[in-house]
Amino acid sequence: MTNLFMPFSLGDLTLANRLVMAPMTRNRAHANGIPTDIMATYYGQRADAGLIVSESAPVSAQAVGYPCTPGLYSDSQTVGWRQVTEAVHARGGCIYAQLQHCGRISHPSLQPDGALPLAPSALRPKGMAVTHTGMQDFATPRSLDIQEIPGVVEQFKAAALQARAAGVDGVEIHGANGYLIDQFLRDGSNHRSDAYGGTPARRLAFLLEVIDAVAQVWPQQRIGVRLSPENRFNDMSDSDPDTHFGYFVGELARSKLAYLHMLEGDMLSHTATLDYRKLRRRFGGVYIANNGYDKERAQTAVRSGDADLVAFGAPFLANPDLVARLTHGWPLNTADHESYYAGAERGYIDYPAFAPS
Repeated sequence: MTNLFMPFSLGDLTLANRLVMAPMTRNRAHANGIPTDIMATYYGQRADAGLIVSESAPVSAQAVGYPCTPGLYSDSQTVGWRQVTEAVHARGGCIYAQLQHCGRISHPSLQPDGALPLAPSALRPKGMAVTHTGMQDFATPRSLDIQEIPGVVEQFKAAALQARAAGVDGVEIHGANGYLIDQFLRDGSNHRSDAYGGTPARRLAFLLEVIDAVAQVWPQQRIGVRLSPENRFNDMSDSDPDTHFGYFVGELARSKLAYLHMLEGDMLSHTATLDYRKLRRRFGGVYIANNGYDKERAQTAVRSGDADLVAFGAPFLANPDLVARLTHGWPLNTADHESYYAGAERGYIDYPAFAPS
């Protein structure tokens, strides 16, 4: 019987198990976006995961939305990421880099020359941006001119090249959680009337162009996509996520991607109303389920065929030996929320492994 701890063939990669370490921003890079030595330690500690998806890596200086996030747009950043990949590979693990553009979820203080963040439409999200000097109100973004869009697509291709040089095993395109691609997909944030707005096909066009660009660097069997149809995080909404994301997923199925990584429901409330099994069937390829899974629920999903792989977030953060703990039924460490997004070793590389008596 299929179970969570069995190997899995992800394209031409063999994963040791079906647990995925979800991407989790930790803000431990240098201010210039260069990964730090302790990042290599952090990821290496968790290399028992079948697959690690890295924290979001901005694809350009313009894509940055948070302080101290590790980028993939300079050679020095790539050298730092190589330390991370070498640490993971030394323990037999696999790691994908998540490529991100924050779009309107940024702040002028994080942008080159203090410019306004970019977005599909000039709609200011509710809430506050995280900046180097604390929380500040989001700014009203500047709507991307249609002539600028190919340049933004090219940023993803350039980052994919840097990721390849860094030695990762593949890339995940971040189309979720209220960042730029998600802003194009959902009609609550996309009010355009040109070739990138209005109908679902037009709202999907930007993501498809990004996939095509990244596929010039990586084979499609090494490219994943992450979506979040119902997630309200970053002031996101859609008038008909069932219909719209059913269409998006059906079109993505044509791309023969490595996988579809789906945040099922809302990440804050952990509630879901869509039929994600239907979306899984519509995609037809490898499906990663994510959002509040524990061991029992994950085992059920894998055994029933509702998911091929299951992503865990905070449990991997607090338990570098999560695979062993779940395998043997050992108790889990509790994540320290206060150290999620800042600091150095504390709450990052100092979580203890379980010591059986």
